[in-house]
Amino acid sequence: MNGPAIALTLAPELHVFAAPARRGTRVPTTTDGASSLGHVVESAGVPLTEVGRLLVDGQEVPVSYVPRAGESVEVFGVERPQHLPGGPDAPPLRFLLDVHLGTLARRMRLLGVDTAYENEDIGDPALATRSAAEHRVLLSRDRGLLRRRELFAGAYVYSDNPDEQLRDVLGRFAPALAPWTRCTACNGPLREADKDSVGDRLESGTQRSYDVFAQCAACERVYWRGAHHARLERIVSEAVEEFGGVVTP
Repeated sequence: MNGPAIALTLAPELHVFAAPARRGTRVPTTTDGASSLGHVVESAGVPLTEVGRLLVDGQEVPVSYVPRAGESVEVFGVERPQHLPGGPDAPPLRFLLDVHLGTLARRMRLLGVDTAYENEDIGDPALATRSAAEHRVLLSRDRGLLRRRELFAGAYVYSDNPDEQLRDVLGRFAPALAPWTRCTACNGPLREADKDSVGDRLESGTQRSYDVFAQCAACERVYWRGAHHARLERIVSEAVEEFGGVVTP
């Protein structure tokens, strides 16, 4: 860019996206005089999915605003909880996770959050198209993917630790929780199942040791309170205690 110069200030939480030279206050930034402020911010390395308010000389402006020479621009992160298009009458939040977020997908499903996920990499165009078609919030650690214009909505996953990832998503979007109602393998709904109806899917030791079962209505996978239940219960109880929002299915 070689045009009007502005002073750009990124909020501290956005510094992770920017080069060190852009992390200060009122950083001199040259524009081309025609590009929108949204384009300028993305050129600084920040996906627009992570941008909240934009202030120019203290006045809020849209991402389409074209900055002029000498203006001071402040870029803030998204407010939490983040409100998505549709307002109070919008359907419940639904998510789509990038291929590298399998553990996060299973934990969100464990909490009853509608979470689509493919075990194989279907490619950025297909992910963006599905996000738009199904009105799903795309979660990813790929900044390039989050810049695709066709997304319904998106969010960068800041940590590579599943516990921190889950807290970040729940804190940012505050989805309604309905623990133990979704299949962690396919996202289908779970229903109660008696031992006789699922017996042919169980090993003999499981049949002798357990009496309470659930089955996925979509893939027919069977669940019971086995060896890993205590760990899963901890994940559920911690999420409910910290974020609440539990609904009755």
